[in-house]
Amino acid sequence: RDGREIPIDDSAAPIKDDKGNIIGVVLVFRDITERKMAEEALSAEKERLNVTLRSIGDGVIATDVNGEIVLMNRVAEELTGYTQQEAVGNPLSVVFHIVNEKTRKPCENHVDRVLETGGITGLANHTLLIARDGTERILSDSGSPILDKDGKIIGVVLVFRDITSKYKIEEELQKIQKLESIGFLAGGIAHDFNNILTGILGNITLAKMYSSPEGKVFSKLIQAEKASLRAKDLTQQLLTFSRGGAPVKEVTSIKELIKDNVNFALRGSNVRCEFKISEDLWPVEIDKGQISQVINNIVINADQAMPEGGIIRVWAENITIGTQDQEQGLPLQGGKYIKLSIKDQGMGITQEYLQKIFDPYFSTKQKGSGLGLSTSYSIIKKHDGHIIAESEMGVGTTLYIYLPASEKKLAIKEKVVDIVPEGEGKILLMDDEDDVLEVTGEIIKSFGYEVEFARDGEEALRLYKKAKKSATPFNAVIIDLIIPGGMGGKETIEKLLKIDPDAKAIVSSGYSNDPIMADYKKYGFSAVITKPYKVEEMGKVINKVIKS
Repeated sequence: RDGREIPIDDSAAPIKDDKGNIIGVVLVFRDITERKMAEEALSAEKERLNVTLRSIGDGVIATDVNGEIVLMNRVAEELTGYTQQEAVGNPLSVVFHIVNEKTRKPCENHVDRVLETGGITGLANHTLLIARDGTERILSDSGSPILDKDGKIIGVVLVFRDITSKYKIEEELQKIQKLESIGFLAGGIAHDFNNILTGILGNITLAKMYSSPEGKVFSKLIQAEKASLRAKDLTQQLLTFSRGGAPVKEVTSIKELIKDNVNFALRGSNVRCEFKISEDLWPVEIDKGQISQVINNIVINADQAMPEGGIIRVWAENITIGTQDQEQGLPLQGGKYIKLSIKDQGMGITQEYLQKIFDPYFSTKQKGSGLGLSTSYSIIKKHDGHIIAESEMGVGTTLYIYLPASEKKLAIKEKVVDIVPEGEGKILLMDDEDDVLEVTGEIIKSFGYEVEFARDGEEALRLYKKAKKSATPFNAVIIDLIIPGGMGGKETIEKLLKIDPDAKAIVSSGYSNDPIMADYKKYGFSAVITKPYKVEEMGKVINKVIKS
């Protein structure tokens, strides 16, 4: 009567007399306001739950105690490939299909583990979720019991997320750490071995000069020289691992470099190559020798994967890396890149081995050092690029190389005639190895120069000061970069330039872990020469520095 509205639950029934005649109606009703409010609160609570589940960035699946799905959110639908309507009532193992990445065996059921322990459980490492369409994702997850008001377990809730991109990035970091660890050892070995090799190669070259070209000794010396140069190539690979071994970069077009190195690696092979290289490839700033080494390593592997012959396909194209590529696990900064793809038609590599091909000393070949691809990996990383491999058994293997494009313009270089000129003047040679001093001194004398020796920076500075005051100062100084227990190249050049700002110094080392070797001019040197050096190379560098 006062206008209030009251929700009711009611029923009506006839009122009958003794003869069964209806003489009226009875209406029974009750106020259900509280029940209505409870229903609305429950509905609102369910809506809040649905909104919350939709907003969670992780996948959520709830099951009953029998392991049958009762609820799942949008992210879980996307990751598994099942809608909630399709999943509800199905066993968890049907929708949430997880296996071990390494063994491919099914993982233990989460519901069973939670019911058994009564606590929170987590997945083991290397767990893969195989979606309805076959997509594989690496997961991180946990399962927790659902308890009623009395503390009884009435179900299990599973929360999981896709960590595939994070996992791949962590794998890349682990590979880099492995290379850095072995770099300390490899760099030290290469440094000492290059000093020894300098003495060996230098003495072989001198012995050739004193031998008759027609004699048997001369031919044996040529073979020994070739073997020494092969040893030099091996130490160069070891040096690539050394920490901080910066590539000596120059801006270049990679188009001809690719073709030349692929064709060189396939000389005499029954494998042919098909090129698809964009004509407008952007320039890159690279160490041409190191990138040539990468291409050679990959093409030689591809050639050996096809003993019966076949085709290697090489693509090179301009690409731009964006946010989407980074989200897919490509560990590169956004920007312009050259993408080089090299595909063979070999038997392919199993997934188990594919994850290890860039590890140092891992090889699937009986005659392999295991350094080729790990060296390539290290080189590409030092060029701020990336290298990855894909393979399918029975189809072949493809390696993808990403190199940053350069904004700098290409320099036009003039051809230089390859001759070793005779010289005159006086050279100061600083090195801590007696064998290196002896053989290098004799080589320098063979060019027509006088030579004096110093075993560390202090002795070199003293001799330089003395000669500067005399009528015959030094025309050039060759300084070894690393002097254990003494003054090395960096400190020596700083003090030398204070004595004589016009001093002409050549930095020499068998260990490329110092940035001085890559950017010698910045530190005051006029040229650089790496051990072990060829006689012709030494002669050209000295002559060029003196005449500059």
